[in-house]
Amino acid sequence: MERKIKIAGIQLASVSERERNISKADMLVELAASEGARVIALPPLFSSHWFPAAIDNRNFALAEKEDGPTVTFLREAAIKNKVVVIGGVFEEDGDKYYNTAIVAGPDGLIGKYRKVHVPQIPLWEERAYFNPGDLGFPVFDTPYGKIGVLICWDVFFPEGWRVLALNGAELVVALTASAFEHSHRKWERAISAAAHANGFFVLRVNRVGKEEKQEFYGRSFSAGPDGEFVEKPSGSSEGIVVAEVDLGEVSDVRNEWVFLRDRRPGEYMDIIRGTK
Repeated sequence: MERKIKIAGIQLASVSERERNISKADMLVELAASEGARVIALPPLFSSHWFPAAIDNRNFALAEKEDGPTVTFLREAAIKNKVVVIGGVFEEDGDKYYNTAIVAGPDGLIGKYRKVHVPQIPLWEERAYFNPGDLGFPVFDTPYGKIGVLICWDVFFPEGWRVLALNGAELVVALTASAFEHSHRKWERAISAAAHANGFFVLRVNRVGKEEKQEFYGRSFSAGPDGEFVEKPSGSSEGIVVAEVDLGEVSDVRNEWVFLRDRRPGEYMDIIRGTK
């Protein structure tokens, strides 16, 4: 059965002023909605500059609670435009901090995902700021399909993708902050392969813009459950990338490529135990 919807990624070049980033995001969400998109995604930490490029305790002032300006914007934008909006925020929860994706819909806040795999490499000093996510890999039942979320480094870990598939995800939104143009094919191969291996659609939305030491290259795209591009990688400019997907294809592809059926969970225990 056909279940066609339009999905959109917003490529945003963020600056240090939160209000400017949110204002620009608001305009682009409205534009994407006017073009028929019903699921709209913004990059990770879109309302700030890429502060994890360096370790500086002053950056903790950027963290927000659930009633903060970024979460409030995402919720209000989803209600106003009658869409699902997903975007990244530096979340403060008690004495812990997370790289979080907020999922909001036409009726308000739906839920959130906290990034599980937190890197510590030059220019991505994320462990200095973020605790590993503790919410698992939730799938959100939205008016426009069952949606899972991954954030950046998560995409290179197959376990998260598989848990989302087993929990019924039809669309996975991957929010990324990838720079260095030479790396783009690695991301595209990893994401497209995961889409096929798990039989769902994936929308990858990447930051754009030159910051102090990095230039985020964009190239947002969507892949289908067959692993092929639905919308080929875009350029490096600010704007929206829209694709039409048919969520009805998910069950069709899974019935043809029966990877989930043929799993042997009992043989995978070393993944949990670890190997020597």
